[in-house]
Amino acid sequence: MAKTMVGVEITEESVRAVEITRGRMPRIIAAGEVALPPDIAKDSEAIDQNSVALALTHLWSRAGIKGRSVTLGVGSRRILVREHSSQAMPPQLLKQALPFQVQDLLPVPVDQAVLDFYPLAEGDGMVHGLLVAAVSETIEDLISTLAKARLQVDAVDFTPFGLARVAKVLAAPGEVIAMVHIGDHTTHVVVVVDGIPQFVRIIPADIHTAAVRARMHVAVDAEAVLETVPPDPLQFQGRAALRAANAPEMLIDELTARVRNTLAFYANRPGSIPVSVVRVSGAGAAVPGLLDVLGRALEVRIAPVTAEDAVGGRSIPLESADLALNLVGTAGIVLEGGY
Repeated sequence: MAKTMVGVEITEESVRAVEITRGRMPRIIAAGEVALPPDIAKDSEAIDQNSVALALTHLWSRAGIKGRSVTLGVGSRRILVREHSSQAMPPQLLKQALPFQVQDLLPVPVDQAVLDFYPLAEGDGMVHGLLVAAVSETIEDLISTLAKARLQVDAVDFTPFGLARVAKVLAAPGEVIAMVHIGDHTTHVVVVVDGIPQFVRIIPADIHTAAVRARMHVAVDAEAVLETVPPDPLQFQGRAALRAANAPEMLIDELTARVRNTLAFYANRPGSIPVSVVRVSGAGAAVPGLLDVLGRALEVRIAPVTAEDAVGGRSIPLESADLALNLVGTAGIVLEGGY
């Protein structure tokens, strides 16, 4: 068995990865992020496979990541997450029965979907849990893209479940944590009770458009991501910074309203336990004023969380605060003792 684990994610803005040691006291030993030019990828989707693969190759070299067997985190807005109940049966039988049970719930034919079911509770002969469904072609394209970079995908995991593992590390006894990961175009909300994800929502929200990208201290190497990068990397970053200066406050207000409504929906469910604290990650957490606005709207304790927090502070120095915020879910998908 390899001594380390590597998590990797592909977003619309960048490719990022983290290498963590195995064991009871994991350590981050390598990590990094490489920006992508526009229209190369979407969240958890590779549009230009060759360019994304080249960016991954550059990331491995630049960050000093040794492991080439990876866990791929996915969290696209196209992934379906919903509660599902089934007659209780052994896990293997449930896996076989699941396609027949959910075929009418999916936006694509069941033979074109990758399905997963995470059980939460069992009683009265029924098992209740979370159904996760992704388009199989999208997952296959991602695996093919990583293969072009000479990376082997050992597992594909749902990034919000990685956030739940991080919550398990952070939680005090009896604490109910809402993990809110604010990405460039997508925000994940996961409510975690005793380390178990009880509620997941994927919110489309372009909080970044440039505000996040302008704060990202990500080195853009023109040669590493082909000619699709402008000739001068500083020119590429400068345009983002210019857009960021005009990022309207209404984007913050809109995202805050969506997160508040999402948590209110969870709170109104029968048997729900009130959220004790909201932990915020993703580069969006660094947008000026966002945490203050979010804290006032939610009326609950709120605090940022970094990749160092996810492994108990045991880490090499990360190259930027935004990288530490972005890598929380990426680190979570490779924490041991998960789902």
